[in-house]
Amino acid sequence: MGREVLILREADVRASLDMPSLIDAVERAFVASSTGRAEVPGVIHLDLPESGGEVHVKAGFLHGEPLYAVKVSSGFAPHDGTVVADGLVIAFDAGTGAPVAFLLDNGFITDARTGAAGGVAARHLAPSNVDVVAVIGTGAQARYQLDALACVRGFAEVRVWGRTADHARACASELASRGGLPERCRYAVAASVQEAVEGADVVITCTASREPLVRAAWLSPGAHVTAVGSDAPDKQELDVDILSRADVLVVDGRAQCASIGELHHALDGGAIASAEDAAELGEVAAGLKPGRTSEDQLTVCDLTGLGVQDVAAAALALSRAGGAIERLTI
Repeated sequence: MGREVLILREADVRASLDMPSLIDAVERAFVASSTGRAEVPGVIHLDLPESGGEVHVKAGFLHGEPLYAVKVSSGFAPHDGTVVADGLVIAFDAGTGAPVAFLLDNGFITDARTGAAGGVAARHLAPSNVDVVAVIGTGAQARYQLDALACVRGFAEVRVWGRTADHARACASELASRGGLPERCRYAVAASVQEAVEGADVVITCTASREPLVRAAWLSPGAHVTAVGSDAPDKQELDVDILSRADVLVVDGRAQCASIGELHHALDGGAIASAEDAAELGEVAAGLKPGRTSEDQLTVCDLTGLGVQDVAAAALALSRAGGAIERLTI
């Protein structure tokens, strides 16, 4: 006897997820992960050097929930300069292991839940009054991180830096007309990373850099840094001195960040003595570890992406899926 599996395509997933709800769902997933109520296995990395491809496989399960999920996401950067991202999430019945749904989201869940994680970080770590935001990078996360930041903080100026000036100008122009961001916000292109970062209240790094881009000396007292690009062992966006100087250092997953994140480089370089020096974002959200406690603290959050974020996003999308969703008998 066949069983029915739901098929959600990108349009279905987009229609089911809004950033405020996703921030709350991802925060609950972080809390579960940090309090022993989730299963988060290690990440599988697959490199395809001939085509400039990276494939990541992540999974997670939140105790007591009816589903677990496995996600395959990819990013390909062929030599013609284009970047192509894709992916899907498969949800399974946590009681039987039977597949329940295929979310053919073309990478949207990864983009949205990564942005939402930045929103959780900003909620607990950013200064209460934000004027200037620096965005280092011009890809999808330049958009989604600002979408999430706008849900928890206002801001008046965004400075965008990219390796390619044309890409930075296009990104700034798109942000200026993007819905959901603060009205009358100014968007400017910075000529250098230093120009973008100096004087910024919030710094967002979202690149695939293999070497540090942001220096500790450029950061203002009281600034908050969200770093999302270091999702593989050879990637790094922050100078290790930033982590050693941080008054509050937070990671999404201590073990994972110690192996592939900015924390990994700080540990290898001796800037941080132990991974235990970093609090997990779920610990901060649960009130088990302090977040920002004064406006002059330098706060840093290293986000490498946990599988429980994908579970939370998939479960939210499925809970809101309408009756017109495709069904497949297998």
